[in-house]
Amino acid sequence: MLAVVLSLLTPAATVRAQSPERSVVARTPVVFVHGYNADPGVWGGLREDLKAEGYTDGELFSFGYDTHRSVNEALSGELAAYVEAVKRQTGASRVDLVAHSFGSLVTRWYVKYDPAGAASVAHWVSLAGPNHGTSTAWACALWDQACRDMTPGSYVQKGLASGDETPGAVRYATWWSNCDEVINPDSSVPLTGATNNAAGCLAHNDLLGDDSVSQGVRAFLRS
Repeated sequence: MLAVVLSLLTPAATVRAQSPERSVVARTPVVFVHGYNADPGVWGGLREDLKAEGYTDGELFSFGYDTHRSVNEALSGELAAYVEAVKRQTGASRVDLVAHSFGSLVTRWYVKYDPAGAASVAHWVSLAGPNHGTSTAWACALWDQACRDMTPGSYVQKGLASGDETPGAVRYATWWSNCDEVINPDSSVPLTGATNNAAGCLAHNDLLGDDSVSQGVRAFLRS
């Protein structure tokens, strides 16, 4: 059973954060943040959809990171540095964050607790995020800090749930599935104050490549 659960969380890969290239942007840059045991390659479909709408490579960035570390003590700080690099090199004052699964916790902690977080983000998107924890994470919580962060009632979960779940002037949106085999319960994904979208019966990773979800995300980023 444990092997099955871990296989659902996508193939393991340790990826360094991509360094943004110098560019002049016409749109708010998008920073993609992948989920647990994944890498920036999961965003291929949505990147191509955004490029078909006119985004350039200089407006689309993928934050790659070691997903086995702490949300609050390590990963949100690395994301903060990456966002600042994107802002400097594009001249943009804000970015849009699009996260999948565990990446939702990393980005939320950054927005909520980093001094520049909320002011640096225009739109925040969570696809299948364990925003209130997932019982599936207990399968690897014994040895993995990120899994502990994803368990219901963890320090990270309590910190993110305290006060306003959607702070600042950021526009928030989530997409959730009632057939998600990784996020349990399904109701973990929606947030108070966000635009919460039912994606239908999709597997956890299928939200990344679903046409309807892509259309919804792109429309939200235009709002």
